[in-house]
Amino acid sequence: MEPLHFTPEMLQRPTPSGIDAVTTLRHFAIITYAVDPALVRPLIHPRFDLDCIVIDGVSKALVSVVPFEDQDFRAAAFPSPRSRFGQTNYRAYVYDRATGERAVWFFGTTLGSVFVVVPRYAWGLPWHYGRFKFACASDSLGKYSAYRIVTKSRWAPAVIDLIHEPDREVEYPGFPTPETGEVVLTHPLIGYYTRRDAKLGSYSVWHDRLSASPGRVREAKIDLLDRMGLVPFAEQAKPYSVLIHARTEFLIRLPPHAVVQPSSPGSESRAVNADAPH
Repeated sequence: MEPLHFTPEMLQRPTPSGIDAVTTLRHFAIITYAVDPALVRPLIHPRFDLDCIVIDGVSKALVSVVPFEDQDFRAAAFPSPRSRFGQTNYRAYVYDRATGERAVWFFGTTLGSVFVVVPRYAWGLPWHYGRFKFACASDSLGKYSAYRIVTKSRWAPAVIDLIHEPDREVEYPGFPTPETGEVVLTHPLIGYYTRRDAKLGSYSVWHDRLSASPGRVREAKIDLLDRMGLVPFAEQAKPYSVLIHARTEFLIRLPPHAVVQPSSPGSESRAVNADAPH
């Protein structure tokens, strides 16, 4: 992997248009696991390569669980009602052969709002309803004395309890530079997924550079990772990394869209139990 850097283009905020949305995210965390690429490869559309790193001479794919609370989800271009709900994204880091861009592949998302019906049924996203309970407490500097999120969901129940260690330096083993690791893990701006009609879908976001600080797992019981065979329950307390950022704003470019693909054998991706309950 060649060293990567934050560029002015990455950090320039796009002008919102149409039905784009903005939201302030609280309790934003990225819990990343280094996984055998052979376990991840069958779950990803063949258009994409896995964005792997080498740790102790062994190639590893990277899979992240990203929980947070949307505090004030709203339309970006005009005044609108604001919604508050929990959300967790499940994703892998990939490289797009068609565009040469790094991206994330979404296995799916749990959303703590009845409005999940819009992305799920109107746009075909692999999103699922879940009930969230946040027990998070941070000071004015964003240091957490408590970080615990419990999600009840038929599709992806989870318990995530983290210990924040903001005075420790963030490490990115396997990346050529710390900035490369930061770019890959914290700043993917485009995501792909298998739509509910089995087509390839995509949407993009924008956010500023995060000032994420490290943490550790106190307790993790993430059903989806165990069920997919990626990270068994017994190994979930030892992730590759934990990054925590108390507050940031995201711009979500809407609506998502289907990606036109040339017809070829094996061009469809395998759905990951998209509608299978626990």
